[in-house]
Amino acid sequence: MPTSPLRAAHLPAVHLRPPRNWINDPNGLVFHDGHYHVFFQYNPYGPQHKHVHWGHFRSPDLINWEPLPVALAPTPGGYDADGCYSGNAISVDGRMVAFYSAHRDDRWWQPVTTAESHDNGSTWTKRPRLLIAEPPTDTTMYRDPYVWRQDGRWRMLVGSALEDGRGAAQLYESGDLEHWTYRGPFHTSDAAAGSGPVGWECPQYAPFGDRGVLIVSDWTPQGGPSHTTVHIGRENNGTFTASAQPQPLDHGPDFYAPAFLKAPGDVPGEDRWLMWGWSWEARDDTWAHEDGWAGVLTLPREVSLTADGTLAQRPARELLALRGARVLHRTGHTTASEPTELGQVGTAFDLTAALVPDTTGTSGLRLITSADGSEYLDISLDPAAGRLVVDRTHASLDPRARGGSFSAPCPAAANPGAAVELRVIVDRSIAEVYVGDEQALTLRFYPLADGPWRLQARTTGAGRSEFSVEAWDLSPGGARQEALTAGLGQAQDA
Repeated sequence: MPTSPLRAAHLPAVHLRPPRNWINDPNGLVFHDGHYHVFFQYNPYGPQHKHVHWGHFRSPDLINWEPLPVALAPTPGGYDADGCYSGNAISVDGRMVAFYSAHRDDRWWQPVTTAESHDNGSTWTKRPRLLIAEPPTDTTMYRDPYVWRQDGRWRMLVGSALEDGRGAAQLYESGDLEHWTYRGPFHTSDAAAGSGPVGWECPQYAPFGDRGVLIVSDWTPQGGPSHTTVHIGRENNGTFTASAQPQPLDHGPDFYAPAFLKAPGDVPGEDRWLMWGWSWEARDDTWAHEDGWAGVLTLPREVSLTADGTLAQRPARELLALRGARVLHRTGHTTASEPTELGQVGTAFDLTAALVPDTTGTSGLRLITSADGSEYLDISLDPAAGRLVVDRTHASLDPRARGGSFSAPCPAAANPGAAVELRVIVDRSIAEVYVGDEQALTLRFYPLADGPWRLQARTTGAGRSEFSVEAWDLSPGGARQEALTAGLGQAQDA
C-alpha cells in the first residue's frame, strides 16, 4: 500500500526500518565479508506482532543500507511454524550461521535452532532438526540464544525464567557449533521479596579484558517487556558475578531488546562493540495501525567499559557522515524572563550542546514544533537532582500519544560553572539523547503541528544559563526501500 504524507510524517528518515509493517528486536548483528548485517523481527503482512520473520539489511559503512530478501520465514507445520523469534548470528568459515528461537503456539518454550547462508545472506537453509530441543529443568520461560567465541570455544546464553521467580541467562558451550554442553545458569536476578517473577529476554555478553558486560531485557508475566539492565562483573568457570547492582542501560521509556555486534576496530586485532536497540511505539495501537507501521531500530551506538565500571554509550562515529548542512550555531546566555530563540531546525537533525546551567533552577533546550508554541519537547538539566530530564508531556497535540517525564543521571549538572555536554539526535518521531558520551535516554514523540520546528534555550533559575549549540540537518544514506518482501520464504528446510 502507498504511504500517504500523513502516515510518513512520523516515519524516521535515518533510523533503520522498512517503510511499512511491524518490526521489533534487532537480531543477528554480525560483520561478514566486508558488510555489517542487521536482522530484525519483522511481520511483512501488517503492523502487528504476528507472523514473525527475520528482516535483513546490510551496509559497508553503517550509512548506506541495502535491503535483502527476508532471511527467515516460519515453515508451515515445522518446528518454527508460528514464528522465527529472536537470536543472533556469527561469521565462521566463510558462512553466516543464524541462531534463533523456534516458536510454536503449542509449547511454552522456544527451542534453539539454526540456519546457514553461504551467499552473504541472500538465501538461508534451516537445519533439519532442532539444535537444543528441550529447556533445562526448573525453567518456566526459555528463548533468545546469543552465541560468541571466547578462549577457543563457542559459548551460548539463552534467556529464561526459573520456577522460583528469578530471571536467568543459561550457559552452553561447544567446540564445533553442533554439540552443546549445558553448564548451568551463567547469572540470575536477585530473588527480592515482593519483586514478583521476572524472565530475562535477549541476553547479550561482551568481554572487556578481565571484566564482562551482561545485558538482559526484563520481561514479566503481567506486563510483558519492561526494561533493559546492564550487569558489570567478572566470570569464573562459567559463573558470572556482578561487581555492582544492575543499572538501566537506557533511561528512556522506549528502548528494549538491544543486541551487540562485534565489529572490526581501527587497528588490527582491536575489538569494537556496537549496539542497536528496539524503540517501540509510544502511541495507541489504532494510530500505528492507521499509519501502517510500528517500531524502529535505534541508531548504532559504540559501547565501552570505563574504569569505574560504567557502560559508556555514544553514537557510532560513522554517523557524522549523516550530517548535512549546519542549520544552527549559537553561543550565549538566557534568563527566566527572556528565553533565547536559537533558530529553526528540520524534522531530522543532529545537535551538540554545551550547557552551563543556572544552579537555582532548571536549564536546557526546548524543541518547539508548533507555530503558537503549544507543542514542544523539553530537554533540561536539574542541578539540584543531578539529573538530565526529558519531558514529552506537551510533545503531541494528539491525546493518543503517551506523555511523561524521564530522567538520567547527570552529576556534572550539580557542579557550579561546569559545562554539560549533550548530543541529541532527533528523527521525526524518535529522540536519542546522550549525556557526556556515557548515559543515554531514548523516547518517541509525535508532533502534529505544521511547525516550523525551532529551538529555544531556557532557564527557570534566578540567574542565567549559558549555552553553545550547533545543529545539522540529517541526510539519509543510500536507498533502503522495497526489497524486504521480495524474498519471503527464502529460508529453505534442509
